[in-house]
Amino acid sequence: MMRSQTTVHHLHSYLRSAGACLVSSPRPPRRLVCIAAVSDGSNPNNVLMWKGRVVSHNKQLSVATKASSSSAPQAASSIGSETLEKEVLKALSQIIDPDFGTDIVSCGFVKDLVIDEALGEVSFRLELTTPACPVKDMFEKQANEVVALLPWVKKVNVTMSAQPAKPIFAGQLPPGLSRISSIVAVSSCKGGVGKSTVAVNLAYTLAGMGARVGIFDADVYGPSLPTMVNPESRILEMDPEKKTIIPTEYLGVKLVSFGFAGQGRAIMRGPMVSGVINQLLTTTEWGELDYLVIDMPPGTGDIQLTLCQVAPLTAAVIVTTPQKLAFIDVAKGVRMFSKLKVPCVAVVENMCHFDADGKRYYPFGKGSGSQVVQQFGIPHLFDLPIRPTLSASGDSGVPEVVSDPLSEVARTFQDLGVCVVQQCAKIRQQVSTAVTYDKYLKAIRVKVPNSDEEFLLHPATVRRNDRSAQSVDEWTGEQKIQFGDVEEDIEPEEIRPMGNYAVSITWPDGFSQIAPYDQLETIERLVDVPPLSPVEV
Repeated sequence: MMRSQTTVHHLHSYLRSAGACLVSSPRPPRRLVCIAAVSDGSNPNNVLMWKGRVVSHNKQLSVATKASSSSAPQAASSIGSETLEKEVLKALSQIIDPDFGTDIVSCGFVKDLVIDEALGEVSFRLELTTPACPVKDMFEKQANEVVALLPWVKKVNVTMSAQPAKPIFAGQLPPGLSRISSIVAVSSCKGGVGKSTVAVNLAYTLAGMGARVGIFDADVYGPSLPTMVNPESRILEMDPEKKTIIPTEYLGVKLVSFGFAGQGRAIMRGPMVSGVINQLLTTTEWGELDYLVIDMPPGTGDIQLTLCQVAPLTAAVIVTTPQKLAFIDVAKGVRMFSKLKVPCVAVVENMCHFDADGKRYYPFGKGSGSQVVQQFGIPHLFDLPIRPTLSASGDSGVPEVVSDPLSEVARTFQDLGVCVVQQCAKIRQQVSTAVTYDKYLKAIRVKVPNSDEEFLLHPATVRRNDRSAQSVDEWTGEQKIQFGDVEEDIEPEEIRPMGNYAVSITWPDGFSQIAPYDQLETIERLVDVPPLSPVEV
């Protein structure tokens, strides 16, 4: 298919058209696990090293064995093979995911286990769910060591692979967003604090870790992306048949900004801007991405709410400066994300200090970043110094982490990058398993994200507590659905996440119930669950 470059008038008219429609279809949950990051002091260049990676929680394990060609009976050889397999898996189970305390065998990391008894050779694959797997050699080394310690093993072959995590909400999204695993918002709610600098350098840090990354510049009034990167093609293209936008690219990262639409900065009213942002975000052919970084515009108004409603944000990174005035505006943004159930995973305090004459100076004071962390419980704080090179890189079109990957600033962004990878994986795992149906107990199991409490609900009770217009009269508040209308032994057909705040439950009668976590926490719980008989089990 030939893709013609759109004219300024054509694309400008296209961006003014109506937004894409949201579609809803089921999507099975997928559990994710992420390993904590550490710094390896043995690296001579002081480059940040990582321990662990994001992996899938898949219980399936494919095992193949090559029977010995000895004269022993086949049955005995089979028993021997099973014993050797158990020994290998037992050895590998010594390798623990430090973040969740689960061994790699139980997590389903081990694939394609092959044992050659005659040669004493063991081969297997460790499958990860992200290409952004920092120093995967750590697991590879540990796996080699523990298996090689078995007395009958003479050779160990370990290969590493990645099966990228699939989007949790793919069936509910516009086609353009359906193949994006995680969407990360970089926000400050105040202009001039370095939000775009953080967004661009974070994106290229993730790309440097091996991830497939895109950047969406959501600031229509003052787009920064065209200045901060220097792609060969500086005009967005459009597929005339699909009527979709083709993002431009720079150093392997996909880029979309209103500044690439040939319009420069927009002069238009709020509702029109929201429509433009909706079109740019949802009708772009992003393809398969591990992370889409959204450079949010300042404020907490209609544009920000549109972004949060259209795109299922996985997490947010908050950018601030040391001044008290910055903290006031940032606090508004954190509260906005909290109401929208978007977890804030890190705070970046920009322009903190500079070093001169052997001393460290704080020209704007201290404490704004730590105050955000303490007041709102955000777990991670990163400090960025005042560096002329960081400012210059933003003007030159080459991000600092690309132009000087060994600098202090680049190491800080590497820390931030691994934090984002880890926290996104934890959030995805929590969301995908927050509400499930236990067929053995015939109960809905609930563990709300960021809560240690787990409880059980009777399916019929959940169905009767639906608060939608189909179950409750919106004018009078009268309950339409009666107690006897719901069978006591009703079971949900499917439960799938709806953003970070609710689940969609499909019942046998075809009714789709939206159940917010807040509502599930208020429903009467099952306390004494009778054990099942052996026949029922």
